Amino acid sequence: MTINKRKICFVTGTRADYGLLKPLMDLVSACELFTFNLIATGTHLSRDYGYTLKNIKSDGFKIASKIEVLSGDDSRIGVSNSIAVGINGFSNAFKKINPDLVILLGDRYEILSAAISATIMGVPIGHIHGGEVTPNCYDDAIRHSITKMSHLHFVAAKEYFSRVVQMGERKKNIFLVGGLGVDCLKSIKILGKGEVEKRLKFSFLKKSLVITYHPVTLERNTAKFQIKEILKALGSLKETSLIFTMPNADSDNKDISKIINNFVLKNSNAIFVPSLGQQLYFSTISYSDGVVGNSSSGLLEVPSMKKGTINVGERQQGRIQASSVFNCKAIEADIIRAIDLLYSQLGKKNIQKSINPYGDGGAAKKIFNAL
Repeated sequence: MTINKRKICFVTGTRADYGLLKPLMDLVSACELFTFNLIATGTHLSRDYGYTLKNIKSDGFKIASKIEVLSGDDSRIGVSNSIAVGINGFSNAFKKINPDLVILLGDRYEILSAAISATIMGVPIGHIHGGEVTPNCYDDAIRHSITKMSHLHFVAAKEYFSRVVQMGERKKNIFLVGGLGVDCLKSIKILGKGEVEKRLKFSFLKKSLVITYHPVTLERNTAKFQIKEILKALGSLKETSLIFTMPNADSDNKDISKIINNFVLKNSNAIFVPSLGQQLYFSTISYSDGVVGNSSSGLLEVPSMKKGTINVGERQQGRIQASSVFNCKAIEADIIRAIDLLYSQLGKKNIQKSINPYGDGGAAKKIFNAL
């Protein structure tokens, strides 16, 4: 009997979305009903971000197409030009691969390029993590735009299911699956503390925090002020390990990285790592007390690890949160209060009793079954 295989094409642009997609890609690539294809773009192809394409290849995935979109210009015009370059690249890739379905996750601008190209090329889209709200970033408009261009929707919570319905999408095409981040956590083997320290070339102190700060893309001229306020708050924690990860490839990225690098040079208890990768990232958090910054990971995955999240500023405003998330303004005094709360008895109690609103795993299998 001849099986009419469907071509499923995944697009990954960052270390973050790759880690989330990997459990689903493992299922699809191993299934005889599908022909698996993968397009790599964005920071995966950048030496400045650790050239994480090598991690994809080491996991055994073949790359059908590589699409360079980063020009090194992180200004608003630079990002706009990257989107244009991406549209051209994805259109050529989709013509070559001719997929039956493209799987896109999230709200990055390179993912918008893929969605526009797929729409014009007549390729159906399956979108993961739609319906969420982050009103202070253009990610919000991008996410909703991709929703309207998509045909299948895999959402992480009931609230997001309802929002996609409100946007006019058919209920039968919307699947409540939970967050892929929990699947990612369950599929990763946490490294031993000694191995983590060896890979980081850095020893943990009695207390440790992992810090990730991304530009808030709809705010103008706030990035330098906000990262400086975060660093002023962290600067007094001389007996706390401070592990910084790279900000997204968005406007003001270079300014943020430069300021962090200068801080690390003056503080022996701090390091700045371009790319940890999923395994080392979650392993590092497992030996830390929590995370600080404005990354979605602090809301989507970290609560399942029973670690605290200090959510700084308004980048993640609008997303549902666990009780282990402590919100604060991007000013020194407020950040210090949030750090004190994280280490307090009340904070520890909230962390331990927290339930991740994005589910307890199984999202990848649910998406696979729907496909």
